[in-house]
Amino acid sequence: MPHYFIIPGLGNSGPNHWQTHFEKSGGNFTRINQKEWDAPANKDWIENIEAALDGYDLNEVVLIGHSLGCTAIANWAKTYQKQVKGALLVAPSDLEAPKYNFDTPGFDGVPLDKINFKSVVVASTNDEWVTLERAEFFARHWGSEFINIGEAGHINADAGFGEWPEGLAILKTLG
Repeated sequence: MPHYFIIPGLGNSGPNHWQTHFEKSGGNFTRINQKEWDAPANKDWIENIEAALDGYDLNEVVLIGHSLGCTAIANWAKTYQKQVKGALLVAPSDLEAPKYNFDTPGFDGVPLDKINFKSVVVASTNDEWVTLERAEFFARHWGSEFINIGEAGHINADAGFGEWPEGLAILKTLG
């Protein structure tokens, strides 16, 4: 049975966010908490992912990233070169967009190395943090399946994505 690790983005995922609903849905969900949610350091985030996975059968691990969490997963994959069962990468932020001006030391850009395990990128046509074209570009470089869910904003609680049964259905395709 897969174990699902939730990797939220900047600021963490609040009580109404789909990641929190996934976590509370029963099953094997674990949120990877970070030391610093508002000025995150890439090195800390990927080391926390690595530490959280210690002791788990990686063939049964599925990572679930949102926003900056997607970049953290891509950086973890690049740094550690390990294989997990899969990753769901939802609304990956474009760190190189002019609007993205958050303090994120070490997150110098979105890595474009192929991710060496199955992954799915889910994006929206009107996400303020990544254009559909850039999300497709990331997916292509990562070797990920790409799913466009239409006008869905940043696919977060503010955009109405609390309980997200369609997202759970996509997740099930990974494990």
